[in-house]
Amino acid sequence: MTELRHRGATDADPPSEDKGSESELKDGASDSDSKVDSGPPGVPVTSDDTPEVLNKALSGLSSRWRNWWVRGILTMAMISFFFFIIYMGPIVLMMIVLCVQIKCFQEIIHIGYSVYHSYHLPWFRSLSWYFLLCVNYFFYGETVTDYFFSLVQREEPLRILSKYHRFISFALYLTGFCMFVLSLVKKHYRLQFYMFGWTHVTLLIVVTQSHLIIHNLFEGMIWFIVPISCVICNDIMAYMFGFFFGRTPLIKLSPKKTWEGFIGGFFATVVFGILLSYVMAGYRYFVCPVEFNNDTNRFQVDCEPSELFQLTDYVLPAFLESFTGWTTVRLYPFQIHSVALSAFASIMGPFGGFFASGFKRAFKIKDFANTIPGHGGIMDRFDCQYLMATFVNVYIASFIRGPNPSKVIQQLLALRPDQQLYIFNSLKTHLTERGLLPALERAAA
Repeated sequence: MTELRHRGATDADPPSEDKGSESELKDGASDSDSKVDSGPPGVPVTSDDTPEVLNKALSGLSSRWRNWWVRGILTMAMISFFFFIIYMGPIVLMMIVLCVQIKCFQEIIHIGYSVYHSYHLPWFRSLSWYFLLCVNYFFYGETVTDYFFSLVQREEPLRILSKYHRFISFALYLTGFCMFVLSLVKKHYRLQFYMFGWTHVTLLIVVTQSHLIIHNLFEGMIWFIVPISCVICNDIMAYMFGFFFGRTPLIKLSPKKTWEGFIGGFFATVVFGILLSYVMAGYRYFVCPVEFNNDTNRFQVDCEPSELFQLTDYVLPAFLESFTGWTTVRLYPFQIHSVALSAFASIMGPFGGFFASGFKRAFKIKDFANTIPGHGGIMDRFDCQYLMATFVNVYIASFIRGPNPSKVIQQLLALRPDQQLYIFNSLKTHLTERGLLPALERAAA
């Protein structure tokens, strides 16, 4: 470890300021060229944290089968925990997402800190956590304003915070930016700016995606559970098909991934997504948007299911009719959307894992951490989930979500009285011209 740290200091340490800027640029370029394949210094090797009882029980097996059983047992434990937090409701799910976000951020930042630990960069970890706090304040403040508008309007301090939320967020970030500039130390400028970028890229990957997961959750728990379950199913089934039938390597970044596992995982995930969607689409608890009840000051999940979650008869194409003997099939429209979700989880989702594999290979580590025996760190389990969260959010915005009346009303209530009257008169004139207003008045009478 001492040798590694010494080598890291030699490779990454910028030249002395006394040599002048021209010399620094030349030496910096040569350093960059020489470090292409040298690898990072001083990355700690994660230890095996498999429980002793499992090690003893599986001691007679080969390492391949021992790893299979450890992964299998821990996977079942994690799935059971997943079912438990679903049972606990949307608030617990949001808290779990926030905890996962913090843990993933800690794992990535810890790698950067461990690699260049010998430099003792001032304020690096403190500023990293400060920026995490600022970004979360910005994103979740926006969410509170959107989904707790009536509560925010009732409380004067919250109303002020909501009105000037973006300015406060910017002021907080600007404070961190100034603190970073003040922390710059001679001879370590390049490395400090490198770590500044490291922190911001981590924030972009982790915090933004976790925020999108919570937005998906507010659309209905089914938009949270089905995509996550499809990624989990694909991960498990690709591993199973690859373990028993894998022969053809898929990608050099992950030598153990095979085409047999990739293809088998795809078909298994699509079938799983259709079946899971059929089961969940029949329950309001899963399909209704998560809303805040102003009377009880609590979240509620209760609504009249939209057309997306009502059984519909579909006419089968001729080739499927000749193959199955059915002319029509009765499905929930959401099941058709689930095919797109499961296909993305199977085809594009693994690239999140490949990206993480490339990152780990760049720093010569097996896992991000050793939090979960046989599985690595939390980030090792959620590398594909973050990519999936972005796709689901974009998919909902593009193909599912329409104008939101509650948000329109929130914006109207924030206007001045004269602006509200103008909109009211304009809307009244529009409805009268379309012949809708008299009908509504008669219905009300």
